[in-house]
Amino acid sequence: MKRLIKAALAVFLVVISLWGIAEGAPLSSEKTAVIVSVPMEGVVGVSLENYLEEAFAYAVKEGAALVVISLDTPGGLVTSMRGMSQKILSAPIPVAVWVGPTGARAASAGAFLVMAAHIAAMAPGTNIGAAHPVSASGQDVPDSEMNRKITNDLAAQMRSLAEERGRNSGVAASMVLNSVSLTAREALEKKVIDTIAPDVPSLLKWADHRKVRVKTADVVLDLRRYEIRTFEMSARLRALHFVSRPDVAYLLLTLGILAVVFEVLTPGGFVLGTAGAVMALIGAYGLRMLPFNWAGIILLAAGIVVLVLDLVVGGIGVLSLFGLASLIVGSLVLFRAPGGELLNVSFGFMAGVALTLGLFFILAAGAVWRSTRKRVTSGQEGMVHDEGLVVEDLAPYGFVSCHGEVWKAVSEDGASIPKGTRVRVSRAEGLLLHVREERAESLKEKGAEHK
Repeated sequence: MKRLIKAALAVFLVVISLWGIAEGAPLSSEKTAVIVSVPMEGVVGVSLENYLEEAFAYAVKEGAALVVISLDTPGGLVTSMRGMSQKILSAPIPVAVWVGPTGARAASAGAFLVMAAHIAAMAPGTNIGAAHPVSASGQDVPDSEMNRKITNDLAAQMRSLAEERGRNSGVAASMVLNSVSLTAREALEKKVIDTIAPDVPSLLKWADHRKVRVKTADVVLDLRRYEIRTFEMSARLRALHFVSRPDVAYLLLTLGILAVVFEVLTPGGFVLGTAGAVMALIGAYGLRMLPFNWAGIILLAAGIVVLVLDLVVGGIGVLSLFGLASLIVGSLVLFRAPGGELLNVSFGFMAGVALTLGLFFILAAGAVWRSTRKRVTSGQEGMVHDEGLVVEDLAPYGFVSCHGEVWKAVSEDGASIPKGTRVRVSRAEGLLLHVREERAESLKEKGAEHK
């Protein structure tokens, strides 16, 4: 009987143990998925492209299950957009692009990034589209044939991305061909995006157990338990991202050239020249990250030089008008180069800088011209036509007192002029004054004029 009880107890313990193992196995095997969040805001350029590359490297290192890009961009460079799209397409990890938070946009180049993602999502109150190519000034590409080629090329790329991800390629292409812009609800209804999510956790909840195709393999996302790790842009890339903004690069370059020109024309210090050189170098580095036009650089520099020369030579503002014209034209064509078709530079900002500089130099040149019309009142030239008093007989050389100072003088007609006689300075040659005797009639006339 005891043996039977022991056997039953042993069986009971084994069953309990097996049941515990069976129940505990799923809990131990359920792992926490790492989600790498990549906040991406601003103009699509080289700095954001490098940032995305670093984010993917970090995600691979951390063994991330999903990369979520929070996107808010007005557009940017075609070259950088293509590079970022290729990185998303070839990523070894699923990538979700979420246009958010509310009020964000994926305009122009941003629409391509959304189309390239494995999961495309938008927050309520956001928009996507308006991807028609424009020049850096925000206008259509001037050459109609070139405009047609660029537009068709980008439309084909947009269709290719949409077809690759199983989305509506026709509507996606219309963003390029017809500058169509869609709200989040419209984009979902037209099957341009996959879902609408107010925040990243809502997106992850929707994406749980979804199947996406990464390269040639299908991957099922297991996001029941996850940990979000935000990958921030490094200080170096943040600085480059700020400098590479077209408005900032343009302003730094303009002010830098202006400061250097002033330093060359009015030497005497090093602060202005050094500061100008630093600003010009930083602006030039920013331009290396943008598709700039050398003709724009030359026109911009020439315009500033002409404006300064008009001020130095005491012109009446005519040169300033030509310098202003060169400055404006250089500003307009500065970023009009291949690769900048989706880059929209603030025309108002450039016009404001050019007009402010032009107005300043025109007013300054006018002030210089008016000052040249006034009679000189200081130095030796300021004594011409002024009265003096002979303090030592002029025979014909002697000394006179003028402006409270004693000067060597010579009688203009060679006649002797006694001490105490009033004279008038006719001209000055170095430290020698040429004077003539002030007649009594002249004194009377002068007195009458004062009356």
